[in-house]
Amino acid sequence: MNQIMKFSSNRVWRTYQGGKLLDTIEGKEVPQDSSFPEDWIGSTVEARNVGREHVSEGLAMVENDAGQSVPFRDLLQQNQAYFLGKVGDTMRSLDDIPLVKYLDSSTRLHFQAHPTREFAQERLGMPRGKTEAYVILETREEVSDPYIYAGFQRSPSREQLKEWIETQDIASIEKCFDRIPVKPGDVFLLPGGRPHALGEGILMLEIMEPSDLAVRFEFERCGYVIPEQARFMGRDIETALDVFNFDPIPPEEIDAEFRCEPKILTNDAHGNCLEELIGADKTACFTVKRAAVNGSFERKEKAFFYGIVTAGSGTFNTADEVTQLKPWDRFFCPAGIEEFEYQSDSGMSILECYPGNS
Repeated sequence: MNQIMKFSSNRVWRTYQGGKLLDTIEGKEVPQDSSFPEDWIGSTVEARNVGREHVSEGLAMVENDAGQSVPFRDLLQQNQAYFLGKVGDTMRSLDDIPLVKYLDSSTRLHFQAHPTREFAQERLGMPRGKTEAYVILETREEVSDPYIYAGFQRSPSREQLKEWIETQDIASIEKCFDRIPVKPGDVFLLPGGRPHALGEGILMLEIMEPSDLAVRFEFERCGYVIPEQARFMGRDIETALDVFNFDPIPPEEIDAEFRCEPKILTNDAHGNCLEELIGADKTACFTVKRAAVNGSFERKEKAFFYGIVTAGSGTFNTADEVTQLKPWDRFFCPAGIEEFEYQSDSGMSILECYPGNS
């Protein structure tokens, strides 16, 4: 039976530029920005890229016990009880698996909004929306004031926003937002419905519901024009506008609405610490924890998770397997592994991304 599984890079084409830092992580001789600014970690979701339907993108590939390369999604389905476990008495499904990405932007991303789970189910016939979270990992030296946009601080009317979208009056749209400064270690939660954009020069871990649904209401960035079918999820502008949460988030409420403060779950005398970055009190879509390892850190978990090594190196140990971990490694820990140990002599930090509670 497979124990933990490590993933190789899984770069995905997007409508914006970036990825130079991902090239560096992969050890490429000449790192450069391109149209592949994201790495979908252990993804069970296919990318939706209009005009590139002939290219299979997004699904992560792994090696099975026979040494064959197979979609990670297919491997999970062979033994869902072991890999995914249960929530209560109900077997978890692929729809419970969060989509986890490295995202490295060299430019500001398009203004966009994603549907809530309820909207996706009721209006789009899809099981999941796209509530998402950001854990800021690094910012580029040449970017002096890295930022994100989140929620309208000064909300337009529906008709006003429709006119701005139709005329692509991006200057007016941008005036609805304030820049929210970010730095490495910051954590944000963006619920479905909230318009947003990621600023340039940010490497983050992005955790989201497993879908690629987006209302892209800015049609051009860096010379690339988004095809009409890809702007409003294949629907019309009125359906797209229904996605938006127009409630304003004034500047003094931004942190309370979007920024997540870590909550310590475990803190021992040896310097091992487990923090909850995003818990059930924030969203039912996923949970994110951060483990700081100093020496030996024994753990017990009942849910599967994706692990991402953001600093240091060490090992992941089970009763009969030792897995080496180095910076930027990403791996999957099945629900069937309920007890494990991290070991690091020099210190190691790991982000753990779990399914939600519904």
